[in-house]
This record gives sequence, structure tokens and C-alpha cells, in this order.
Amino acid sequence: MTVLLAIGTGKGLFLARSEDRRRWDMTGPHFSMTAVYAVGLDTRRERPRVLAGVTNPHFGPTVARSDDLGATWDEPEEAPIAFPADTGEALERVWQLAPGPADQPDVIYAGVEPSALFRSFDGGRTFELVRGLWDHPHRPTWEPGGGGKAIHTVLPHPTDHDQLLIAMSAGGVYRTDDGGKSWAASNTGIRAYFLPDNEYPDYGQCVHKVARNARQPEQLFAQNHHGVYRSDDGGATWSSIAEGLPSDFGFPMVAHPQRSGVIYNFPLTADGRRFPTEERFRVFRSEDAGASWTPLSAGLPAEAFYASVLRDAMACDDADPAGVYVGSRNGEVYASADEGEHWQLVASHLPDVLCVRAALVA
Repeated sequence: MTVLLAIGTGKGLFLARSEDRRRWDMTGPHFSMTAVYAVGLDTRRERPRVLAGVTNPHFGPTVARSDDLGATWDEPEEAPIAFPADTGEALERVWQLAPGPADQPDVIYAGVEPSALFRSFDGGRTFELVRGLWDHPHRPTWEPGGGGKAIHTVLPHPTDHDQLLIAMSAGGVYRTDDGGKSWAASNTGIRAYFLPDNEYPDYGQCVHKVARNARQPEQLFAQNHHGVYRSDDGGATWSSIAEGLPSDFGFPMVAHPQRSGVIYNFPLTADGRRFPTEERFRVFRSEDAGASWTPLSAGLPAEAFYASVLRDAMACDDADPAGVYVGSRNGEVYASADEGEHWQLVASHLPDVLCVRAALVA
């Protein structure tokens, strides 16, 4: 068994490999002095593919691909993601790279800033704008969240190719049932406390992250800008699962790749105080779809901790038992080989950790 751990940072991409998830061999930084907000690990093919959303301060954003786990990279001369001229927009950043369903091995989705969705039919070499979402009448009213005006969550349905769910800051959750031709806002039950005239609008919520139950694809979990929610009907309606957490503010939401109803969360104190609750580094796990929560901290820093964890800086691998990984803005990355029960330090003194992805590659 070999697990690949990809760590996107503000100054490049680091790749670590391990056969036991305790000893890690790391390379990097790849794409030195660039921000890597998005990494996709595509294990649907015989040779796993790594995709990196790279933002170069001089040359702009691009998507690079590697079919040899980072030994070499295919960096296209022309930008693989570009807004058509008639949109009047320019790509600022790639926030999400999501492989499509298993039986569509060449489909890759990209969520970007400004808020738009792109789709590739050639494994990430080229992408085209999903016009149905871009032309949605709500789009001119979507606002940037604190991190930007971006689509940061893309969740293809594992068996229904026509179903897709996306989430953005700030705009909320949207769903399509016809392959992207039309889209509907899907935020019923999600609160937007910062809109005093209408705290439960149809759209405009600042959803931070959404995860899908791998075994029950109609069950979804969301971390909102104050609010933690579950949907049991594919995102049509949402109910709070924040009880039992020390705070309902945070960024990541991660679903276990095999165990139904097992999710991971990293609470922060509040939007105006973005420190871990009680200044303690704790990952919270629910094993009953959010009905109850357990703090996990064995092996995590015991001293006061003030760095936050960003929306894509926590992930699971697909081994059994699943590994769990979390990276902080102070450049530390921790791994658990037993689903969060015990943790060990994988890397420290890295640049600001922006995203973490992990998968079995051999």
C-alpha cells in the first residue's frame, strides 16, 4: 500500500509518500513561489494523475498535470482554463479540481474565481465553461466571501451523471439535474445571519464547504459561515447538526470514504475570532451523521494553538482504515492512520497550508 499526500501551500506544492502512513518521504516545493489552492488526485485510471491549480503571480493561473506522482509535470503553453471573450472576465484562481464519476474517467470539474464552473472531457488538458451556471440570473448578485468570489465545492453524483452540486462563497448551494444546463439554488434551512432583512434567503449564504456521504449520496454535510448542517434529500433541505460542537463556525467538512455518516470538522471560535475553540488543536468526528460529536486530539499539539485550518486543508484517504490529514496556516501537517484516534506530525515549517489531498496510489 502506498498513500500519496498532496499539500498545497502559499509557496508551492509538496508531495509525500508512505507505505505505512507513519514514515513519509516528501518532495517539493513543486511550482516554487506559487499559490496552490487546489489539488486533484485522480485514481480512476491505471496510472494515478495529480492535477494542481497553480497561481503564478507573474504568469497567472493554470492547471498542471502529472502521471508519475510529481516526477514530471505537463504544463500547457496555453491556459487550460480561460473565460470566453464574451464573458468579459479573466480567471483569477482555481479553487477546486474534482474528478467526475468512476465511469467517466476523462471528466474533471474545476471550480474557479470569479464564481464559475468549468468541465474537462480530456482528463484536465482543456476545460470549457459550464454556460448554464454562468448564465444563471442570480450570478450578477453573487458576492465575494472573505477569501474571494469563488466556487470551492464541486460534488458530482457517483451514479447519476446529470446530477451535480456546487457551493460558493458567497452565494450558497446550487444543484443541477440535467448535466449543467439549468441550476437551482438549494439553501432551504441554511441561515445567513449577516442578512438582517432575510436570514433564510433562497440564496446568498456564505457556505464554506460541503461533503457527500460516499455510501448514501443523497446525504450531504455543510459547514456554513456560522452553521453546520445535514441534508438527507440531496441538498433540497438542510437541518442543523451543530449541537455538540463547541462552535458552529469553521471551514472544513470531510466525509469518510467508506463509513456512512462519519464526518470530520474543525471548529473555530467565531467569524470575528478565527482561532481554534479554547485555543486547542482538536478535530471533531461524528459517527452518526452529526447527531453527536467527539473531539480527537491524541498526538496533536497540547499547548495553546492559534492557527486556523482552511476549507480544503483537511482530507481522508481511501485506505481501510481511512487515514485523516489536517494542515494548518502555520505550516504544520498532521496525519492519523486510524481514522482520527491518534495523530502524528508529518511536516512542519511549511508555508501557509491551503489544501490537503490524500489517496491510495499503489
